[in-house]
Amino acid sequence: MSSRADINAGLAKLGKLAQSGYFVGLHIRFAAPLMQFQTYSEEWSEFYSQNGYALRDPTIAWGFSTTGACRWSALPIPDPFNILREAANHGLTYGLTVSNGPISSRTIASFGRADREFTTDEIEQISVTIKRLHEITEPPASLTKAQKEALRCIAQGDRHAAAAAKLGITESAFKARLISVRERLKARTTAEALQRAKEYRLL
Repeated sequence: MSSRADINAGLAKLGKLAQSGYFVGLHIRFAAPLMQFQTYSEEWSEFYSQNGYALRDPTIAWGFSTTGACRWSALPIPDPFNILREAANHGLTYGLTVSNGPISSRTIASFGRADREFTTDEIEQISVTIKRLHEITEPPASLTKAQKEALRCIAQGDRHAAAAAKLGITESAFKARLISVRERLKARTTAEALQRAKEYRLL
C-alpha cells in the first residue's frame, strides 16, 4: 500500500470514530503542520478561525506540553476563553486530543462526538492510528543538492532533456536523480515528490 493510500485508510478509520469530526496536524514545525486534515463542520471551522482560537486552544496547549491521549473533560489546562464550551455548542460536546512525537515535530489531533465520551478502546484505536500516520509521514531531514536541483527544474517546467542540459548531465543521469528523490520522499510520481518536498519545506 502506498503511503497516500495508507494515510487515506487511517483517516477513514478516524472518521468512523469521530462522528462530529476531527483535526489532525502532522509534524507541527515552526507553529504549522507539514500536513493537516480536518472534517469539522464549516460553521465551527469558520467560528474557530474568526476568533483566533488556535493560539488559545487548551487542546493544542496540552498537545505541546505532553504526549499521549486525554479526553477534553479531563484536560488539566485552563480554558479562559471557553473554547471547549463553544465547541460543545457546535456539536463537539465530547472530545479527545492525542499528541505524538518529539516537540520539534509534534503531531496533535483532536476528535469530537455529540453523543458520549470516547471509550477506552476507541482511544486506543485512535492513538495507534495517529502514531501510524505520524510515522508514515515522517519527512527526511533534507534532500541532496542534486535532488533539489532536479526538482527545481521540474518545478520550472523543464522537460528531462532540457533539464539535463541545464545541469550539464546526461538525460539518464537526470532521470536517476528523479528516481532517487521519489524513493527518498516515498512518492509514486515526480509530481507527488515535488508536492511533498514543498510540504516538507525541503526546497
